[in-house]
Amino acid sequence: MIKTMPNEALPQERQQWILDRLRSHGRVVAVELAETFQVSEDSVRRDLRELAAQGLCKRVYGGALPLSAASTPLKQRRSEHGNRKLALARKAVTLVRQGQVLLIDAGSTNAAIAAALPERFDLTVVTNAPDVARILIDREGFEILLIGGRIDTSIGAAVGAQAIQEIGRVRADLCFPGACAIDSLHGLWSFDSEEALLKRAMIEASGETVVVVTQEKLGSAATHQIANIEEIQHLVIEHAVDRASRLVFSARGVAVHRADAVSS
Repeated sequence: MIKTMPNEALPQERQQWILDRLRSHGRVVAVELAETFQVSEDSVRRDLRELAAQGLCKRVYGGALPLSAASTPLKQRRSEHGNRKLALARKAVTLVRQGQVLLIDAGSTNAAIAAALPERFDLTVVTNAPDVARILIDREGFEILLIGGRIDTSIGAAVGAQAIQEIGRVRADLCFPGACAIDSLHGLWSFDSEEALLKRAMIEASGETVVVVTQEKLGSAATHQIANIEEIQHLVIEHAVDRASRLVFSARGVAVHRADAVSS
């Protein structure tokens, strides 16, 4: 934290303060930072450029957002925050109705959703993720359609033109796209361009879209936009997300569903 008064801070101290602010508030606005530090907006923009160049934030119009932690490999994410993802999955599957066709994307949270789906619901699950298919294959009451194409091992799923073409031939009731980052102004984001196109195809092939995210992905940023916020009908979030953060999504017409608290 900054030891001196904001207007006396050196550039390195300003940048550390900005990083602390990003972690606690989810975004920073250049005009507000200039007022806080009593420096020019050009100085603040220079600070933000330097932080972005170090991979510590993503610059957006008027300020910056924190980078999502979702850029870590799937293998690593599988072992992280298991109880939190289970709570999210249990809330997410309450949106599923008997006889529906579901499009389920790759990702550790979506794998938890697949495991939480109720049996004997006569569900059809279309997925580009072998992990999701493997979770469901020995359970009763599921028809499984595995999307083909080139498997990206870092994502754990099929991507590319073949996968997008196959998804275009599907009509689903609900879509569960994997989320790298989401914010109420700019919508849903990914770190990979091919993956973003595939997620986009899933959303276009579905009647409704359900985004399920751990807390750190709210208000963070990635590099490739998947969909505008108006294209997302449901957002499933952790119990710990504060009321103000929930309201900004509700105000944009998104139905916000809060998971149960996770016992420590």
